[in-house]
Amino acid sequence: MTMRALIAAALFALTTSAPAQAPRPVNPAASPEARQLLAYLYAQRGKAVIAGQHNYNHEMGRFTDRARELGGQTPAVWGTDFIWNGANDPGQRIVDEAIRRHRAGHIVTLMWHAGRPQDEPPFGWSTSIQGELTDAEWRELVTPGTPLNLRWQRQADVVAGYLTQLREAKVPVLWRPYHEMNGVWFWWGDKKGPKGYAALYRMMFDRFVRHHRLDNLLWVWNANAPRDIPKDQAYAYADFYPGAGYVDVLATDVYNFDYEQKDYDELLRLAKGKLVALGEVGELPKPEILDAQPLWSWFMVWSSWIETHNTPQRVRDVYAYPKTLTLDEVRVGAP
Repeated sequence: MTMRALIAAALFALTTSAPAQAPRPVNPAASPEARQLLAYLYAQRGKAVIAGQHNYNHEMGRFTDRARELGGQTPAVWGTDFIWNGANDPGQRIVDEAIRRHRAGHIVTLMWHAGRPQDEPPFGWSTSIQGELTDAEWRELVTPGTPLNLRWQRQADVVAGYLTQLREAKVPVLWRPYHEMNGVWFWWGDKKGPKGYAALYRMMFDRFVRHHRLDNLLWVWNANAPRDIPKDQAYAYADFYPGAGYVDVLATDVYNFDYEQKDYDELLRLAKGKLVALGEVGELPKPEILDAQPLWSWFMVWSSWIETHNTPQRVRDVYAYPKTLTLDEVRVGAP
């Protein structure tokens, strides 16, 4: 190995090594269950990747079942979405299913395609969730005590109420709010700098942690793989990072098989030893990708993409990969 290669390898190891002491959640008051889950994920870091599957909230087991049919084993990470754009709020059904999944041994991850705070439900996909906020509206949103800020509080408090039920049931949650913020397609997206997206994320953290005392959450900051597609761009991770004190896990979403090594390396540098994960994927990473990118903690296929964008052979190959952990192999809290 050349001297240049040796130096590069040393620098990469420095920026990607795990913290020297036991990992601590960014919420100092995190519940024993949340601490246990985080410790488990760190214990698997570099040794295994945990299989996961997202499900639409109107059919919360369909694609987990389909992944089992295709891959031969049940994914361990179960996820769904608090999205609410119809007549019925799905929150209570999500709570009930999350408790059931946790008791069955699953790791629970939840997200929220939120409508704009100035809108009333039902939230239209293109008009609200993918709507826009003017610069003036954004400044009002992130300014405490303003009318729009208070509307946001009331909206966020609805979801916090459901997460409180999960706290009381002792269910730890990988919570990944306002995802893909470095992209241009959601109202919270493409807001760079300390008063941009980072301010919104920190605002939710403060509301949920300090006001609602949601000590069962592990905070997953979930970006999108950078890309330069015109009018569908996703920008550099670092421009939207709220800071290490607010993030337990750095995740990214990868679609169209865009597993660029440079993007993986960029996320590891930003993580500085924190966990990294594939928050959503369309096409599963091939085993050779997992060999080249061994620090992913988990992957979660987006709902129907498990069957529409993955061949049965691809699913079998990834689930048979020796480092893939499935439901029967995950033992959070086991000695």
